[in-house]
Amino acid sequence: MSTWVEGAAGSLFDVDNLPYAVFTADDEGPRVGARIGDLVVDLAPVAAADMLEVAHVFEAGSLNPLLELGRPAWSSVRSWLTGLLSDETERDLVEPHLVPVSDVELRMPIEVADYVDFYCSLEHASNVGRIFRPDDEPLKPNWRHLPVGYHGRAGTVVVSGTPVRRPAGQRPESGGSPSFGPSRRLDIEAELGFVVGAPTAIGERVPTAAFADHVLGVTLLNDWSARDIQAWEYVPLGPFLGKSFTTSVSGWVTPLDALAAARVDLPGQDPQPLDYLRVDGPAGLDIDIEVVLNDRVVSRPPYSSMYWSPAQMLAHLTVNGASLRSGDLFASGTVSGPEKEQRGSFLELSWGGNEPLPDGRTFLEDGDTVTLRATAPGTAGGRIALGEVTGTVVPSEA
Repeated sequence: MSTWVEGAAGSLFDVDNLPYAVFTADDEGPRVGARIGDLVVDLAPVAAADMLEVAHVFEAGSLNPLLELGRPAWSSVRSWLTGLLSDETERDLVEPHLVPVSDVELRMPIEVADYVDFYCSLEHASNVGRIFRPDDEPLKPNWRHLPVGYHGRAGTVVVSGTPVRRPAGQRPESGGSPSFGPSRRLDIEAELGFVVGAPTAIGERVPTAAFADHVLGVTLLNDWSARDIQAWEYVPLGPFLGKSFTTSVSGWVTPLDALAAARVDLPGQDPQPLDYLRVDGPAGLDIDIEVVLNDRVVSRPPYSSMYWSPAQMLAHLTVNGASLRSGDLFASGTVSGPEKEQRGSFLELSWGGNEPLPDGRTFLEDGDTVTLRATAPGTAGGRIALGEVTGTVVPSEA
């Protein structure tokens, strides 16, 4: 299909993309929009004028009402929207409700119900193991048998552009006793987040084949991490204050349907996973991420290298009967590839602080701005972009 929207055809936000967001403009309240080129379709008035049965969900201040509708409605809405933007006869209906992206303010796209972060990159997990346990096996015995994860803090998931305050906490010192103060090793983790729509009941499992029935789409995610606080606290129960202070997500949620051409086979899993974790066909995603520090690209992590797939993450998350709620968010964990320039954290890029980057830095300084951006193959043959996520470090209040 080709769109009638000027400047959108062939762009990274062509009609085969159409990510959703919650936005404000012209002093009006937040509502749901979709991006086409450098414009946002204000969906509420368009849907109302077209007498769409689910028009009310676009008047909401989050995507949650849309999430609750489930896969059949998501597909129907996408088909309706694609038709509006590709059929010239619909131009008079839609064009008055196109707003320049530069004129809108993006809000948090979802009301996060629960947040879970995984640890699904073989390269990242191996690198971290070698940094912290150089005389031991880099991977723990369970790592190749299940997607390792932890429950994060839903209340500190924030939209792109929100300042990131340097956290304070207990930090290890050479004498053995900790000190208290601002983190000296503030880091990022380049990740992909998955937005859950259709809920489940307690006791219900989601098989890998049902992944698309429950997940509306994806968003770029930065799991900011205080490595010194994390290193002191994580034994024996894992991440806590070193991770819970801020997690940034893009204001745009890219529908899974837009990533149909990006599906690829996993790199290979050995040993073969247990039955509930097995997948049929391409379960990975060919998404190229860039990590930008103060306008300079410092890394290009490839999501196609991930060992565990998002369908396996969701299956493992629910295999014990844990329920899903509309607005749940789960993330992939740091995306890192096999090459040094593909590492998705400064912990790895500086090899634990022992190998400074070309500018001499190891971890983040106050005033640093980090942006994650990404592209993937589009269904029309070109490439599409995921909405970027950015954050600037501000000093600790400690």
